[in-house]
Amino acid sequence: MTTSTQTAKAATVTSPDLRRLVASECASLSGSAVSTVALPTLAVLELHASTTQIAALAFLGQLPNAVVALPAGALSDRYAKRPQMIAADLTAAAGLATIPAAAFAGVLGIGQLYAVAVVLGITKIVHDAAAISYLPVLVEPHLLQRANSRLGAASSVADSAGSNAGAALVGAVGAARSLLADVLSYLLSALLVWRIRTPEPVAAPPPRGRRTLARDIGEGLRYVAGQPTIRTVIAALSTLSFGLAVMNTYWAYHLLADLHVSPTAFGVIMGVGGAGSLAGALLAPRIASRIGIGPTIIIGFAVSPLAQIPLLLAGPELRWQIALAGTLAVQLFWATASGTSQRSLRQILCEPRFQGRMQAASTTVTAGAQPLAATAAGVLVLFLGVRGTLTVGAVLQIVPVILLLASPVRALRDMPVPPTRTAVPPAREGAS
Repeated sequence: MTTSTQTAKAATVTSPDLRRLVASECASLSGSAVSTVALPTLAVLELHASTTQIAALAFLGQLPNAVVALPAGALSDRYAKRPQMIAADLTAAAGLATIPAAAFAGVLGIGQLYAVAVVLGITKIVHDAAAISYLPVLVEPHLLQRANSRLGAASSVADSAGSNAGAALVGAVGAARSLLADVLSYLLSALLVWRIRTPEPVAAPPPRGRRTLARDIGEGLRYVAGQPTIRTVIAALSTLSFGLAVMNTYWAYHLLADLHVSPTAFGVIMGVGGAGSLAGALLAPRIASRIGIGPTIIIGFAVSPLAQIPLLLAGPELRWQIALAGTLAVQLFWATASGTSQRSLRQILCEPRFQGRMQAASTTVTAGAQPLAATAAGVLVLFLGVRGTLTVGAVLQIVPVILLLASPVRALRDMPVPPTRTAVPPAREGAS
């Protein structure tokens, strides 16, 4: 890494460019939280989607994770990250804007929701591959956990505010029109990223032979496979993600259709969960310092299956809605504390030239399993019903806890020392 790039990095977690990155992520997350309330409401209550159509919508929304993540990670390591983030935000805004436009024209159908779900899935992967690997560019390794904590805390506030705003907007202007808030959030995110000025390091091209995308992807996968701690954490994430995805396919449907939760109460439940996520993000460094980085990660995974028990037992009464909100807050508290810790751990252990590909490998096996989970959920619901399918998803979440308990992560107390960094030059915008 060149001296100029080193000095451009943030000496603290309050640098202007880090604030812009945090604000950008908050803007897009708050808008997406509105969509998280609006889209299920639109599909279930206004378009009267069947359980099969709900499963198909979930499948298509997650399909880009399995197809696009690895190329996106390789491109993130090869080219400057800011233009990729901006292009992804603008494309997402354009795609999402077609839903209220079609609703206004009276031609909105489930097929358009399918198409927009694919577009949003692709743009999210491209944006996240660049954004997550961009954080180590802005701060030094010893500040990564604090920076991730700050990013997680701000994102939790944005997510909670967006969920409550989504509930209010759906009630005030309808599900389709409320999506315009998400469109504006993507535009704001793009503007904030455009204002970041810190130069980026990029990996030098190989000394011999033509550099291809497939070669970059293969190199990244071999690197991740050779890192035991990174490999174990990613494996645990992928199995947890599969179990959660089985549940999430019908989670909103179960609350809205089976438990008769109103859209407003649905948004409030998610908002309370967001408050738990905020607390977890703020306290993650302190928790990890007190009990150790490994136990913090493992507890976050262990709480997830336990937190599903009230959902499986819930009825339509108000007391159950209160219980679900409280349980979700506890689940997201530990999930965020654990997520902040394991993300910082992976970023510290990973060499800079592999950051994008490491994150992409994680996304591919973690989120890439979700289309399979949505398909499995669609089959299971035919035989077990919605509640039975949710039970299967909850049981599957026990597997990653076993993986972590049997790994070196269990004995990890302090953040490890970062590996020796390979010298790389600063990137030029659009450089290849």
